[in-house]
Amino acid sequence: MPPRPSLPLAFLLLLAARLAGADDPYRYFTWIVTYGPINPLGTTQQGILINGQFPGPRIDCVTNDNLIVNVVNNLDEPFLITWNGIKQRKNSWQDGVAGTNCPIPPGANYTYKFQAKDQIGTFTYFPSVALHRAAGGFGALNVYQRPSIPVPYPLPAGDFTLLVGDWYLAGHDQLRQTLDSGAPLPFPDALLINGMPSATLVGDQGRTYLLRVSNVGMKTSINFRIQGHSLRLAEVEGTHPVQNVYDSLDVHVGQSVAFLVTLDQPPMDYAVVASTRFNPADTTPLTAVGTLHYSSATSMAPGPLPAGPPEEIEWSMNQARSFRWNLTASAARPNPQGSFHYGTIQTSRTLVLASSAPVVAGQRRYAVNGVSFVVPDTPLKLLDNYNIANMIEWDSVPERPDGGAPRPGTPVVRLNLHEFVEVVFQNTENEMQSWHLDGYDFWVVGYGNGGQWTENERLNYNLVDAQARHTVQVYPNGWSAILVSLDNQGMWNLRSANWDRQYLGQQLYLRVWTAEQSFSNEYSIPTNAILCGRAAGLPH
Repeated sequence: MPPRPSLPLAFLLLLAARLAGADDPYRYFTWIVTYGPINPLGTTQQGILINGQFPGPRIDCVTNDNLIVNVVNNLDEPFLITWNGIKQRKNSWQDGVAGTNCPIPPGANYTYKFQAKDQIGTFTYFPSVALHRAAGGFGALNVYQRPSIPVPYPLPAGDFTLLVGDWYLAGHDQLRQTLDSGAPLPFPDALLINGMPSATLVGDQGRTYLLRVSNVGMKTSINFRIQGHSLRLAEVEGTHPVQNVYDSLDVHVGQSVAFLVTLDQPPMDYAVVASTRFNPADTTPLTAVGTLHYSSATSMAPGPLPAGPPEEIEWSMNQARSFRWNLTASAARPNPQGSFHYGTIQTSRTLVLASSAPVVAGQRRYAVNGVSFVVPDTPLKLLDNYNIANMIEWDSVPERPDGGAPRPGTPVVRLNLHEFVEVVFQNTENEMQSWHLDGYDFWVVGYGNGGQWTENERLNYNLVDAQARHTVQVYPNGWSAILVSLDNQGMWNLRSANWDRQYLGQQLYLRVWTAEQSFSNEYSIPTNAILCGRAAGLPH
């Protein structure tokens, strides 16, 4: 019998209610990371498992819970996990990327200690170094609301978490060799849903369920749809949107959405379809097909699989523009989201960041404004903390493309705490891209297609109810503009969410800082921080 949805929401709300008035609770996890056989496509592969699971264990928690995750690395190479979309308030020490943390050596462990501070929503985690995410090690992290904070929809009968992403038969080490040799990654071999080509969702006729869909793939956008059912958008990466209704939803690499589905059709089995978007001309789109099973169903719904939307960029961009911030809904705090009038704030500076695929020192790389990031032997956060000189290239990325010769580097842009910044991502290539910023949400105020961004584009910005999120798509030969309030001190990774591009240098770091040293701004280095490179042996 196919499994029914888990019902963590009601359980967690009950638990949260019992803890009301107490200190924010702690949740403890021990994760053993190993290689192990997996068989998602009928052929045994070597995967990366957490506690023997692929995908890894799902974390369900409540706003402001403290998460203590002891990660034991039993691989044969260093390993790190990053928490995609968790803001790590005042605590970039726990971000789990190569610019903030030393990887966990083989046979060693590191205990992450962080809080889901003032957040709700659908998030993920994944390995952040050595292309490990192509082998697994990823999972879901769902943050539920406190009982005192309402969500703008009735409590669903249950929820489903769906991790959808492209997949390769080649192992992560082989894919790494491909990129290191200067060759591009091939088109993926399949799409997976929760680590398999298919999934079954079981529900009762007449009830409404929340579906959480995250694109955990390496490089490919997807479209998600359910035969005969509408998708009512309910959450976008930790914020509440206007609840528009869609036949299907595009979800780009690194993004998460949640939507409500009412089982209002005759009791049958209906197709759940995920398919790749914006496929290269010489490839066949990939499709994963699951089942929405009504508990009383005895037959399949008639008809073909629901067709995907047009491949035209304009269709997808118009859908993205239709995502609007719900100004009256509360998020993790009781005050309405719209009480922060972002569109009235004067920006302090503008960064225009153009991607490119240059040849640097004879090797194919990816770059931002001509600078291709090279991971240093010591995390940037440690270099900064210990004032280790001549390693960080401060402000070495031009604030706008300047046509300079491409080069390698370790760029960090210095920004002041509480600056309000405009960032424009310019895609100069003919493929879909995604950009992600650790430590923050931002407002996506504009999209453009088929040209360079100019300052005149600001006349068309949405300065009232633009959707807030942590990962934004940038259409081929187009641009996307965001506004971000820099209220979270730390060293934060701004990167391509397309992992082949990130691996080969399409990333940089933002150092958000103030001279006022206070725990109200940023926590000190953890006493258990792993020290490596030029920081090895220094005191904590």
